[in-house]
Amino acid sequence: MAEEEQKHHHHFFHHHKDESPSEVDPKKEEKHHKHKEHLGELGALAAGAYALHEKHQAKKDPENAHKHKVSEEIAATVAVGSAGFAFHEHHEKKEAKKHACE
Repeated sequence: MAEEEQKHHHHFFHHHKDESPSEVDPKKEEKHHKHKEHLGELGALAAGAYALHEKHQAKKDPENAHKHKVSEEIAATVAVGSAGFAFHEHHEKKEAKKHACE
């Protein structure tokens, strides 16, 4: 009866000690970084467009101009961060390509 009352615990992280890290295909890794680079570029473009939209709304709606200016600044910050991520992934892609040629 005591065995039936014991609860099974679920773990979020499974550690398999006997598994060794497998080799990653260099072409796959390069493609992965290229895909992430494009996502970063798309994010920068979308956030930049939204920042411009909010800037226009601030001029168009003077009653809520402060709200629109805050949203514009946040969108501009997101655009810069996303562009930085795209730049980072571009360098990761170049590094993966270099390792693929070796």
